[in-house]
Amino acid sequence: MTNSLPETPTTPAVPSEVETPHPEKTYVRFDLSYRIEHIVFLISFTILGITGLAQKYATSIPGGLTLALAGGIENARTIHHTAVLVMMIVSVYHVLSLLYRMYVLRVSFSMFPTLDDFKHLFDDIMYYIGKRKHKAFYGRYNYAEKAEYFAVVWGTVIMGITGFMMWNPITTAQFLPGEVIPAAKAAHGAEAVLAVLAIIIWHFYHVHIRHFNKSMFTGKLTESELRHEHPAEHVAMKANQAKEKPPAAVIQRRQRYYMPVAAVLVLTFGFGIFKFFTLETTAVVAAPPAETGPIFVPFTVTPTFTATPEPTSTPTPLPTMTPQPTATLSPELATPSLGGEAAAPDLSWIDMQPIFQERCGACHNAQAVLAGLNLATYQDALKGGQNGAVIAAGDPQTSRLIQLQLAGGHPGQLTPDEIAKVSDWIKAGALETGQTSDTAPAPQAAEVNNANTWLGNVQTIFQASCATCHNPQMVLGGLDLTTLAGTIQGGQEGAVVISGDAQGSKLVQLQSAGGQPGQLTDDELAVIIAWINAGLPEK
Repeated sequence: MTNSLPETPTTPAVPSEVETPHPEKTYVRFDLSYRIEHIVFLISFTILGITGLAQKYATSIPGGLTLALAGGIENARTIHHTAVLVMMIVSVYHVLSLLYRMYVLRVSFSMFPTLDDFKHLFDDIMYYIGKRKHKAFYGRYNYAEKAEYFAVVWGTVIMGITGFMMWNPITTAQFLPGEVIPAAKAAHGAEAVLAVLAIIIWHFYHVHIRHFNKSMFTGKLTESELRHEHPAEHVAMKANQAKEKPPAAVIQRRQRYYMPVAAVLVLTFGFGIFKFFTLETTAVVAAPPAETGPIFVPFTVTPTFTATPEPTSTPTPLPTMTPQPTATLSPELATPSLGGEAAAPDLSWIDMQPIFQERCGACHNAQAVLAGLNLATYQDALKGGQNGAVIAAGDPQTSRLIQLQLAGGHPGQLTPDEIAKVSDWIKAGALETGQTSDTAPAPQAAEVNNANTWLGNVQTIFQASCATCHNPQMVLGGLDLTTLAGTIQGGQEGAVVISGDAQGSKLVQLQSAGGQPGQLTDDELAVIIAWINAGLPEK
């Protein structure tokens, strides 16, 4: 026997083709417009949540850090307002696209709740307690997704309405009681907290943690995902029951009706958004830029506008920066009579009421009692407002109403002739009727309460209510209220206190509007107003 190799060696059989697994079939769930809309809304919502909660909790460590990263609370507000504009635009687009799909493409609004949703909820409860072998037979959207969608709609509406009230408080107060403004602030903040928690706890868990649903980013679902998440929709697609797109001619005919309606809606919404941001300037510009002049000129009584030629007593030195009144008062008005014949005795409330009604009635009426002042009736005009009386009978010089009007720039600015007329009426005794009095009431000199000084009560008030945010370490808005020099210097937007002019001081304006993180009480605000009108005395 001899050893030999076979002529044709044998080798294992090799298959002609290597079988590779086929990719799983996918179904389109969201087109590109849906996905872009979702991304823009997601970004604007995130920015609103971060900047809004930072302002709501400005004194907390996370809030302070967020505001510092934003470059200050003013920058945070600007970013917040920009995100508001973006969310408004995407909300308008959503409404228009929804109408287009429903009317032109005849796509059913499957997001709307139906009786089947309650049945599905009951089936799921039975499944979770072990009384049913599988979950409910969902269609395109289940009851949880519908609830979340309408929660977003509801939250957007609430945030829009309350945001408008906060941004436009004077307009709001003309139609609603003033109490709704702080109520709107509370509702705005509470809804923000609720929305952020709902997104983190509900949405993130169901869409990103329990099962990462990529359809809003890729636009597609695999067949297994569709069968598991939306079994009824999967069955309909397998049976080719999906509604076909209408013919091009039908779409064009429907578009001819849709486009004019959409144009009207765009113009209406656009005008509304424009007025939302520009109706008032009080929430953005609270006071004009600071004037150039001495920073601090203390005085103890209200300065005279024109020096008395022959003073009966040693006059108080006038401040270096002389006020520039918009109207020139007569010599008789500049130095009020301490007794003797009253000026213009024929003037009465009947002559004043039309002036106040035309110039002041928009803000100081029985409905919109701005700063607690109602100038619609004689009794209320003499009573004054939250900051005290504005009319000192017999003494127009110390009457706060005249002082503010002479400073100029008031929203209800009187003409020079009207100021002179009101001044004559006050000098005559601020009479309700035209009866002449023998003598005008003696004016009461303005007195400075020792408590209404920086070292008296003012520093203590600022330390308790304002120093958390406005201190040398955390100088929000560039404003430090822990020292007299820092308070007088003001912040990034200029001076916040104007010596002798509490009404024109930004600090008083903001506190009078209410809702500040460091909101003062009425008594505290009265002390600050008296201190400013007295010339910002240190002691």
